[in-house]
Amino acid sequence: MSRYLLALWFAIGAASAVVASEPRRPNIVWIIVDDMSANFSCYGETAIRTPHVDRLAAEGTRFTRAFVTAPVCSPCRSALITGCYQTTIGAQNHRSGRGELKIRLPEGVVPVPVLFQRAGYYTCIGGPIAAQRALGKTDYNFTWDRSMYDGNDWSGRKPGQPFFMQVQLHGGKYRGQSPNKAWESRVLRELGSNTRPESVSLPPYYPRDPVILQDWADYLDACRYTDKEVGDVIARLEREKLLDETVVFFMTDHGISHARGKQFLYDEGIHVPFAVRGPGIAGGVVRNDLIEHIDLAATSLSLADVAIPRWMQGRNVLASDYAPRDAVFAARDRCDETIDHIRSVRDARFKYIRNYLNDRPMLQPCAYKDDKAVLQQLRKLHAEGKLNALQEQLLFAPKRPQEELYDLAADPRELANLAADPRFKSRLAALRKRLNDWEQATGDRGRTPEPTAMYDAEMKVYLAALKGVKREELRQNVQLNKEWANRENSR
Repeated sequence: MSRYLLALWFAIGAASAVVASEPRRPNIVWIIVDDMSANFSCYGETAIRTPHVDRLAAEGTRFTRAFVTAPVCSPCRSALITGCYQTTIGAQNHRSGRGELKIRLPEGVVPVPVLFQRAGYYTCIGGPIAAQRALGKTDYNFTWDRSMYDGNDWSGRKPGQPFFMQVQLHGGKYRGQSPNKAWESRVLRELGSNTRPESVSLPPYYPRDPVILQDWADYLDACRYTDKEVGDVIARLEREKLLDETVVFFMTDHGISHARGKQFLYDEGIHVPFAVRGPGIAGGVVRNDLIEHIDLAATSLSLADVAIPRWMQGRNVLASDYAPRDAVFAARDRCDETIDHIRSVRDARFKYIRNYLNDRPMLQPCAYKDDKAVLQQLRKLHAEGKLNALQEQLLFAPKRPQEELYDLAADPRELANLAADPRFKSRLAALRKRLNDWEQATGDRGRTPEPTAMYDAEMKVYLAALKGVKREELRQNVQLNKEWANRENSR
């Protein structure tokens, strides 16, 4: 063999050895569920069993204190896909930028799938594995390019190409706006049984009324069905021999859609399950430190050996040098036609909530929520004087306190507001300042009211989609909100 060929042979061999020694980048799968709190057996739910989510948590790391930064779909998902607070990127109002006026991300900020694509990943987003659609749920408030997704699942990737997949599950939405026999029949047919309403444990601020108990039972069956769908994802990964090289995250986009849950900053609305399993992830670990859902973006990028951008506000919670958060923050702004402005900060023990529009009732009129059977039943029981004092106070007080403070160790249901208690004066002041500092440091855009033109454009879109009674109800709520806004602006 000539000296040249011998050198070439050694060079090729050396190059092959380098390629072979390069660690394989893991696939990243996000399982994101609609409208569901941590009602899984690995989180302490006793009325149902959820073996697939339990397995994922047992074989990986489960976080007990994970919180979303927004308790409603589109702001939460806008934050999730950028790793930034929705209030920083101007996506804080629910279902924004869908009319003539658009919302664009700040310069330099790009959605996470774009970063994965640039790193050579195949990016995809779809629905349940058993029933894929063209694309899964996105619900981003800002303008985005659909080309950031290559497909609806990983089947279209090149041989050996790593993939980033978002599996979007219907979750709590399966039960619909009111108890229905079709859902009960589906659960019975596919899961073999229905959750009995009498087995349901309700928070004390909800009465044990038949309508509410049935709705909660249907919701728990949605948790069981979600567990089945998680099992379908894991089964496919196993069948295709991909599970051992795939990091799987499981979380929900906010808590249960109920009176004090979705759209509000109590733990019923912002506390979510969060578990991760895969190569390099410690198994059988339970972590009790505080994390935010925007941390998912930074953590995923790091696992894929993609640099975390400096503009990203999420943190890699699996980093060897990770410094746990000492507080988490959340924000609620306009939801559909209903204008609101609420902020919160939560440390390891206490939560502080600020109601900027405290002259409004807790349950403002909202066409979406008032279409729910549970809200209609609560309003009926309120009108008939059949709610107890606690339920009346927490759900139907005509005005809200400007500030709320809860000792979550002693009062996990957030029933007793300590803001006026002199024993907690220093704690209140500290958290008040902490929230002020966060709003300032992160450039909270909710501090500036949404432009009237944007609100009107969004309402035009909503009205065009509704008919009959719902449309007239929405018109009335829009007018009510404008009257409130006019009063505030005239002060």
